[in-house]
Amino acid sequence: MSEIVKVNCIKHQYPDTTEVQICGLSMTIYSGERVAILGPNGSGKTTMLLHIVGILRPTEGEVLVFGEPPSKTSLHGKVAMVFQNVDEQIIGPTVWDDIAFSPINYGHSPEEVKKMVDNILEEMNLKHLQNKVPHYLSGGEKKKVAIAGAVVTHPKLLILDEALTGLDPKAKMETIAFLNKLNKEKGMALIITTHEVDILPLIADTVYVIAERNIIYKGTPLDLFQHPEIFEKANLHPPPVITILNKLKLEGVPVEIKKTIEETEEELLKVFLRKKSEAKQN
Repeated sequence: MSEIVKVNCIKHQYPDTTEVQICGLSMTIYSGERVAILGPNGSGKTTMLLHIVGILRPTEGEVLVFGEPPSKTSLHGKVAMVFQNVDEQIIGPTVWDDIAFSPINYGHSPEEVKKMVDNILEEMNLKHLQNKVPHYLSGGEKKKVAIAGAVVTHPKLLILDEALTGLDPKAKMETIAFLNKLNKEKGMALIITTHEVDILPLIADTVYVIAERNIIYKGTPLDLFQHPEIFEKANLHPPPVITILNKLKLEGVPVEIKKTIEETEEELLKVFLRKKSEAKQN
């Protein structure tokens, strides 16, 4: 896998002289990798993403995207971002027009644009909204439209800032499945910021945790779940089932944290049934 993003101890000064510095561990992201960035509000997650797409420039530190500083290279067609407030990026008079915006501006023919937009509408189950005015859609529908508009040109890197927040459970799982399909079939790398710890195993190969504007952890979701102290440092809460299993492990109970929350819940149920059976025998 080739290196596509590198971030190392950046500092940015906003026009009001507010300074944001994110140091600690360096961040390196590879082609086809799914990366989640976890951290409380104000930890610097969005600031980091805005540096990666070149909207912000660091006053100190290093940001490289495809080997170059984002400010010195064109990221059109390579990188797409879904913002936390999707109203800032949905500009088309209809859903169809909004999704068609990037293909048109990248020079695709009308026939190509129609095919690309229709395919994404179908894949994301948005066909019934294609003639709707985006302004009147629900928050969850707007987010799905924004994601469709970002991936319609199949960028090499997709960045999503809290883009799964606000989706109902069914829409969230559909969107996660779609993103994973793009990752697997197109090799599209994903960077996702989220507060939703439960979904980490479904969306990420690698997790970075930011606390007090320092990257304090890099590892797999499974490894993270076995380090409750990291959650405490970042002022976050692990899934309840993970907390229970970690406490059982401290008590010497032979339990194992599994790859997904569902599998971990099954493991906890097995432990409960085993203990219940042992109690009956005694």
